[in-house]
Amino acid sequence: MPNIPLIELEALSIKALQRAGASEGNAASTVNALLYADKQGTASHGVSRIPQYAGHMGAGRIDGRAQAKLLRQHAAVSIIDAADGLAFPACDLAIHQAMIAARAYGIGLASVTNSYHAGAAIYHLEAVAKANMVGLAFSNSPAAIAAWGGKRPLFGTNPLAAIFPRQHAHPLAIDLAMSEVARGKLMVAAKEGKAIPLGWAMDEAGEPTTDPAKGLKGSMAPTGGVKGSMLALTIELLVTALCGAHLGFEADSFFDVQGNKPRIGQLFIVIDPAAMGGMDVFHERSETLIAAMLADGGVRLPGVRRYANAAKAEKDGINVPEALLKQIRDLAA
Repeated sequence: MPNIPLIELEALSIKALQRAGASEGNAASTVNALLYADKQGTASHGVSRIPQYAGHMGAGRIDGRAQAKLLRQHAAVSIIDAADGLAFPACDLAIHQAMIAARAYGIGLASVTNSYHAGAAIYHLEAVAKANMVGLAFSNSPAAIAAWGGKRPLFGTNPLAAIFPRQHAHPLAIDLAMSEVARGKLMVAAKEGKAIPLGWAMDEAGEPTTDPAKGLKGSMAPTGGVKGSMLALTIELLVTALCGAHLGFEADSFFDVQGNKPRIGQLFIVIDPAAMGGMDVFHERSETLIAAMLADGGVRLPGVRRYANAAKAEKDGINVPEALLKQIRDLAA
């Protein structure tokens, strides 16, 4: 597996997206997010997505030159229109709006509609933690999880992310999907011809499978059974009903080149601790809990491994599968 310096992979990836139809700004915003995931060791949301994004631009499912815009604003709440474009520029704008509102009102909420695949949910909250605020991120995706008791996929894997700043350490960074594993892991396994563990997915008949291709055509197992299914339902409504985005079953699969415009949704909440108990109280309570967690020797704080991976990648570069690297080079050529 070739090792590529970050600066080289960044330039190559931006060029690939531009050749596929993205504007320079949209390509740069997207690649920044994808490399963030790769650096942290989440290859399923990294540059492995570039062929998918390029294919969807070519098929007209997304507009690589779309300009995200503020659609509506009321006090601390705003709606961003991704305009059927790449999600990252729209999410960048949403975070910006939510942070402005949080500084003014103590809390800000920004919803994104007519959107697309938004990568690693935690990525969007890094700017929030750097501003010493708390952030929450939600998104839906094409249908992958059945309602509890059913077989037909209706909800997306619907990730949830949360970030909590710390004074002298990386923030606590929590990122999870409502499926037992992220659907992107099945995509990677399918590309590599590897089996998946039982309990990750079901085939179209609702039977457990170790074949990632069958799992992609079937449904994902919700994390925690009925509880995961209910959380997926909650997120589905939060990111669609408030702004008019497509429900998961209304968006064609991301894993097919042809299909409709996804028009899914994202939602971000930013909270300024200074507007509540104050920063001193926030940090004291947070660090007291963290100290209690770490007193139990087997505990690992969420995000620690990912931040360590990122530091190593900044120095050593990223390992990219040969086949994927060839795809990106071909797209950029």
